[in-house]
Amino acid sequence: MYPLGKQFEIDTTKSKSEANCMYSGNNYRISVISDRCVRLEYSPNNQFIDNPTQLIKKRNLGNPDFLAEEDGRILKITTKYFVLTYVKGQPFGGNSVDPAKNLKITLRAHDKDRQKDWYYGHPEVRNMDGNIVSVDFPTSKALQRGLFSLDGFVSLDDSYSRILVQDGTLIEAPTDHTDIYVFMYDRDFKQALFDYFKMTGSPALIPRYALGNWWSRNVTYDDKSLGELIKNFEKKKIPLSVILLDHDWHYRTIGEFKDLKGGYTFNPALFSNPQQTMEALHSRGIRVGLVVDPMQGFFPHDAYYKPASEYLEILNSKVILFDPLNPKLLDVLFKVFLHPLEAMGVDFFWNDSFANNDLSRLWALNHYMYIDSGRDVVKRPMLLSRSGLYAPHRYPVLYGGSSEVSWDALKKLPFEYLNAANIGVSWWSHDVGGNHGGIEEGELYIRYLQLSVFSPILRFHGARGQYYKREPWLWDVKTENIAADYLRLRHRLIPYLYTEAYNYTKSGTPVIQPFYYNYMWTYDDDLYKNQYYFGSQLLVCPILDQMDTTMNRTIHRFFIPDGIWYDFVTGKKFPGNKKYTSFFKESDYPVFAHAGSIIPLSNRSDYNNTGIPTDLEVQIFPGVSNTYTLYEDDGVTSLYKQGYYLKTSIDYNYLKNNYTVIFRSIDGKSGIAPDKRNYKVVFRNTKQAHDVVVYFNSTQINCESYVDGNDFIVEVKDCPTIGQLSINCKGKDIEIDAVRLINDDVNSILMDLKVDTYLKEEIAGIMFGKDTISKKRIAIRKMKKRGLSKNYITLFLKLLEYISEV
Repeated sequence: MYPLGKQFEIDTTKSKSEANCMYSGNNYRISVISDRCVRLEYSPNNQFIDNPTQLIKKRNLGNPDFLAEEDGRILKITTKYFVLTYVKGQPFGGNSVDPAKNLKITLRAHDKDRQKDWYYGHPEVRNMDGNIVSVDFPTSKALQRGLFSLDGFVSLDDSYSRILVQDGTLIEAPTDHTDIYVFMYDRDFKQALFDYFKMTGSPALIPRYALGNWWSRNVTYDDKSLGELIKNFEKKKIPLSVILLDHDWHYRTIGEFKDLKGGYTFNPALFSNPQQTMEALHSRGIRVGLVVDPMQGFFPHDAYYKPASEYLEILNSKVILFDPLNPKLLDVLFKVFLHPLEAMGVDFFWNDSFANNDLSRLWALNHYMYIDSGRDVVKRPMLLSRSGLYAPHRYPVLYGGSSEVSWDALKKLPFEYLNAANIGVSWWSHDVGGNHGGIEEGELYIRYLQLSVFSPILRFHGARGQYYKREPWLWDVKTENIAADYLRLRHRLIPYLYTEAYNYTKSGTPVIQPFYYNYMWTYDDDLYKNQYYFGSQLLVCPILDQMDTTMNRTIHRFFIPDGIWYDFVTGKKFPGNKKYTSFFKESDYPVFAHAGSIIPLSNRSDYNNTGIPTDLEVQIFPGVSNTYTLYEDDGVTSLYKQGYYLKTSIDYNYLKNNYTVIFRSIDGKSGIAPDKRNYKVVFRNTKQAHDVVVYFNSTQINCESYVDGNDFIVEVKDCPTIGQLSINCKGKDIEIDAVRLINDDVNSILMDLKVDTYLKEEIAGIMFGKDTISKKRIAIRKMKKRGLSKNYITLFLKLLEYISEV
């Protein structure tokens, strides 16, 4: 069974820095990696590392621009971003009086007040963190460090990670070897992240199906109950892309073994023909994942235990202990146990292992399982697992761990998503609705789900027990309908999400970016710190608080950045650089698109299918010209690396009464997208255009145009995907200037209240009248004599406070 396979072999040609970038002497070596990054090595035994490590794959990034000056005692290295000064041969650390005595790196900041020194052992207390294993796995503060820091610098310690040798196996690093990478970037965090990805490897491009709706429950599914589950989703017209089977798919209790987490054999009492089950799910457009825990070992009852034990020369029918650092055991795991499951139709595995709390082994297990899953070009690698901390962006998707069902747990989620970007990670997956304990509430369920729709991965999960309500149809009709609408929206968003996923892989721009990258003051402001950019076109301001039961709305404050932004659903305009207070029903969620945003959506009717849509809807917001490049490939193989993809430029040229959108295939190959597709272009906040002209290449073609609410829509049927489609619209005063007004919100609240209609008219007269706020407060209090309850009087007094803020 040896060797492990070519897929595990390591390219060591680029893991060594260029000779002209390295400066070494007795016990030390200093390497300039880029203008922003320097590597510091110190070894009493003069043992230095040129091979890749668990963290670093590449140290030769080209030719950095720097000046080195040295004499017999001092080495000085200067780049655009830093000045390093080192007393040659001395330990990097100084003393308590002068910690920078032997080594210091001075940040060359644009602002003089930001210029400061980094030294070995610097506390770096202004680091924003971002690296965790999972919410149910304690991560030490020293390991939580991310790249983003208010200081404009960060150090990453690679002294203790294992070394990869050419055949892909891991060996221990030399003892007493200090190996630190210091990034000095001032405010150019994006460039530092770009360097980091060059050094550690690009973020992986996940399969397209992973962007849809995942379903998993810690319950005992069998052929019948799984079939009923799928039928319920289909009956409700709620799409699914992944079924993730928890531990009950295999034997849990057999003979002396009780409550097993490990196993590789389908329980025939549950699944009589697993391959047939996989085929049935695939025929419905649903992918299948299985939970495994290799650290539990291989059990005598597993179908392939006998050949494994014979190969390993274990003849006593005992559990075979597993170690991911043992190549022979890895070989058995893959070729004997996992590959037969993949041959049945299993699409990927969930590595639900804590690796005996050994993070190095957890990383190794993730590394080998992920690479093995992509051993063939016809299958793109995929894995779900807790983070192994070293370059976790290479091994998606990351499992957030088991969290409590509670509002407090929900409030913590966005910041975990955001901070993950600080270490270059986007593909976190948390349990929609929470996992265990707590109180099941419809409102909490909806807010969890809405956050997950506008998050990297949407995955349901819940602990064992009949009272956990994750299925939308177990709730009341209102909650069910809201949940179903948002789950449909998630699948419609896949063309946009997949394009942003590709951009993340190619350019290193995380799918989720914290709002505090651009507005640092929000980091310490609980009202705004959870806001984030969702791809290049959208802004999300999560709702994390319960609603006011009197007005039946959630009072939510958010900050709109510079420019003009539009509510993604209503189209209402929000002038930027301004704080807002608004009132959201359970069905509403604050997501905004900037002026000129171009959002490609799927308009498919085959709900589970996450492939390239034959019906493409593109929503365009007015105000600014923009270009968006839609990326498409088969979504499941690695052939895109060989050029099998299609890029379509969507150019929006905006003038107030004359605008054009042009679809043009600009790169890739034909045959990727359907030969023809239907285009539905939705011009948001736009009236009927008087003149609509459509061309494909140089030929004028037919279209259908109409108004739907505040949107103007142009549909083109059966249009080739290769070529140029041009749509020009003209008209007078066709843009709707629908600025959001707080009076609209107050009127909506008043409309829904169970208050006598005559009283509503009087209240409206007070609230929207021309009197001062103080006079309005007096008038509202007098409504008590007219029969208005104390709760409603308190409500309208509160609303007057928000009106006074505008």
